[in-house]
Amino acid sequence: MSHTIDLLNIAPQDAPRPAGNEPRPTLIGLSRPELARTLVEAGVAERQARMRASQIWHWLYVRGVSDFAAMANISRDLRALLEEKFTIARPQIVAEQISEDGTRKWLMRFPPRGAGRPVEIETVYIPEEGRGTLCISSQVGCTLTCSFCHTGTQKLVRNLTSEEILSQLLVARDRLGDFPDAETPAGAIVPSDGRKVSNLVMMGMGEPLYNFDAVKEALLIAADGDGLSLSKRRITLSTSGVVPFIPRAGTEIGSMLAISLHAVTDELRDVLVPINKKYPLAELMQACRDYPGLSNARRITFEYVMLKGVNDSLADAKGLVRLLKGIPAKINLIPFNPWPGSNYECSDWETIERFADFVNDNGYASPIRTPRGRDILAACGQLKSESERMRKVDRMALEAMMIAGHGE
Repeated sequence: MSHTIDLLNIAPQDAPRPAGNEPRPTLIGLSRPELARTLVEAGVAERQARMRASQIWHWLYVRGVSDFAAMANISRDLRALLEEKFTIARPQIVAEQISEDGTRKWLMRFPPRGAGRPVEIETVYIPEEGRGTLCISSQVGCTLTCSFCHTGTQKLVRNLTSEEILSQLLVARDRLGDFPDAETPAGAIVPSDGRKVSNLVMMGMGEPLYNFDAVKEALLIAADGDGLSLSKRRITLSTSGVVPFIPRAGTEIGSMLAISLHAVTDELRDVLVPINKKYPLAELMQACRDYPGLSNARRITFEYVMLKGVNDSLADAKGLVRLLKGIPAKINLIPFNPWPGSNYECSDWETIERFADFVNDNGYASPIRTPRGRDILAACGQLKSESERMRKVDRMALEAMMIAGHGE
């Protein structure tokens, strides 16, 4: 088989929960001060709260536990209190798909919030030589309607919380064996064979800067040196160009920045990336030039999807070089990844190479991104919560099995 699909659990979405039947609040996604305050509000003595918060933080983000009972150095009474009032459970994995190239895609379901329904998002893990990159989502659906992007065909349902953003990283580490196991010495912070998730990119479903506060909280926890401990230079936030939040991202988060560019004129970018009508190229480029910490060591990545006959000419390459003049930058050239119903084609390989050669010759690194996970719709621009389609397929398979069983 070219790839493996492991359907772990497919079930209909639950009906909205009645008012007054709220789930227990989670401790995942809280900052250390928030965690300590939450413990005090739950009845933990204020003089102990900071120490207990530090212990819980270690169990959540160093040891990766998802059950209070596993927190061995916390008293039985406190564990019982935590279990009664809070949760640290992972989201449900509805499906896991494994590409023939090793890329993994998880469809995760989060429980209802308020009177709403459960929501589902997709997260992708890309193994590479010497590193592993996790592509996580910030919203359920998207508002931006970029014309070449599959996610843009799914209307925005809601923002993800900091817990839901962070839980994607925790689930990936669970599934990949990336937390220290029970046999690992208590002081160790990575598995004995090294870390599988070394890089984090906010390039999944949604526009991260339209969910700034939750994204900020989640990424600061991911980068905390006493927890998940990912270097900020290995965390990249990608935006389609929400100009007012770009300087805040640099100052308050401090991650690497990627710009979903895809066109070098306002006329074309208005079509491909409609947010350009609100924040045109001149404003976007100025925000990039002013990005805090920008240097040759901390370049901005510009993502440029190659669309046949649309944005792939030599004139476009020349325009790209002019547009980025003076900005320490790298250009990721992305062969278009088709999806059902898309109106674009991928540029010919010779065209992509000619485009890359011109940009390289003018002083900008322009690697051509190798498509990964295309066979499971996990490549760039292909993410969308396909749960309705999958449930339909699963019901049809179940009905066929039942019919076959009755016929025997």
